[in-house]
Amino acid sequence: MTVHEVAHAWLACKLGDKTAHDNGRLSLNPLKHVDLFGSIVVPGTLLVVSGFVFGWAKPVPIDVQQLDHPKRDMGLVSLAGPLANLLMLVLWALLMKLGLAIMLPYPVIGAVLVYMGAAGILINAALMMLNLLPLPPLDGGRVLTSLLPSQQAIWLLKFERWGLFILFILLISGMVTKIIWPLMVFPMALVTQLLNIPTDTFTSSLSTLLN
Repeated sequence: MTVHEVAHAWLACKLGDKTAHDNGRLSLNPLKHVDLFGSIVVPGTLLVVSGFVFGWAKPVPIDVQQLDHPKRDMGLVSLAGPLANLLMLVLWALLMKLGLAIMLPYPVIGAVLVYMGAAGILINAALMMLNLLPLPPLDGGRVLTSLLPSQQAIWLLKFERWGLFILFILLISGMVTKIIWPLMVFPMALVTQLLNIPTDTFTSSLSTLLN
């Protein structure tokens, strides 16, 4: 989540808004991004209630009016977070690939890297697809808002104050898992196939982690 938020802050700064930078949010220090409710209370509650863990960091402050092209750039800034998760997914897949490569001479280290890589792939795929749901204030909702005509965008933004409540209900009910799991399969399968990670190895690693 730290890298996700830093990606938002970094691109906003590049596009003209230095609000996040001036507030110390262009930092990889996790403590700069911790949100008591979203980073601790909600994940802990969901773990107990549903077994599905979701949380969020402290939102990066963005002054839309400072962006070079406010509507377009807000969509790009919002998209930066999920793209950071995609990049991290690839990096974890490379770590898993390394684990498989050294499995024979160093079986313990290799196994650790394989499971770490599988966990990183799974978590980042989940965060990426969850954040891309077209529901404000999620990134996907903001991206959709930037693409819609002004009247429709204003209508969608009216749901922002209810967005997290709606998402929380969907998470507890298990509906979000049913929605995003099929979406997660595509990036996970694509990356593992491009890196020639055996499908059975990846799925068995995920099965072990999830059980």
